[in-house]
Amino acid sequence: MNPDLGLATEINLAVRLAMGLVLGAVIGFERELQRQPAGFRTHSLVALGAALFGGGDNVDPTRIAAQIVSGIGFIGAGTILQYRGHIRGLTTAASLWAVAAIGMAAGAGLFITALIGTALILVILRIFDWVEDRARRRLKIGAGGYDLPKEPIPDEGRSEDLS
Repeated sequence: MNPDLGLATEINLAVRLAMGLVLGAVIGFERELQRQPAGFRTHSLVALGAALFGGGDNVDPTRIAAQIVSGIGFIGAGTILQYRGHIRGLTTAASLWAVAAIGMAAGAGLFITALIGTALILVILRIFDWVEDRARRRLKIGAGGYDLPKEPIPDEGRSEDLS
């Protein structure tokens, strides 16, 4: 059964979807410029999808949000890579998670919140990256990334099968 939404309601929903798409695309473009595993298209699709799920008035927003957050966890996990003893992609995974929230806000019609959230994400991705690089150079700290342990983790504290 399709509800009769009316033209004004359909236009409002279309604007919400477009807002989610555009804001996700902006953040994705920044990730694309940084040559990260998830870029322009992935961020755009995540934000649009979240806006689509959250764009109705007859939905329970808490249930939808819970499902989006857990679903994005799987996509984000796919962007985390191990390469030569370093872990990469954590920031991109976090940006996908944040873009889903931007899409949910846009889908709910919270345009100012979505715009401010997008601006803050871009500040984190661009300006914080610049600050981190300058601090590393000034403090003579090595390149970014998280090193994996080179030795096996000791068995202390692990449960053993006693059978």
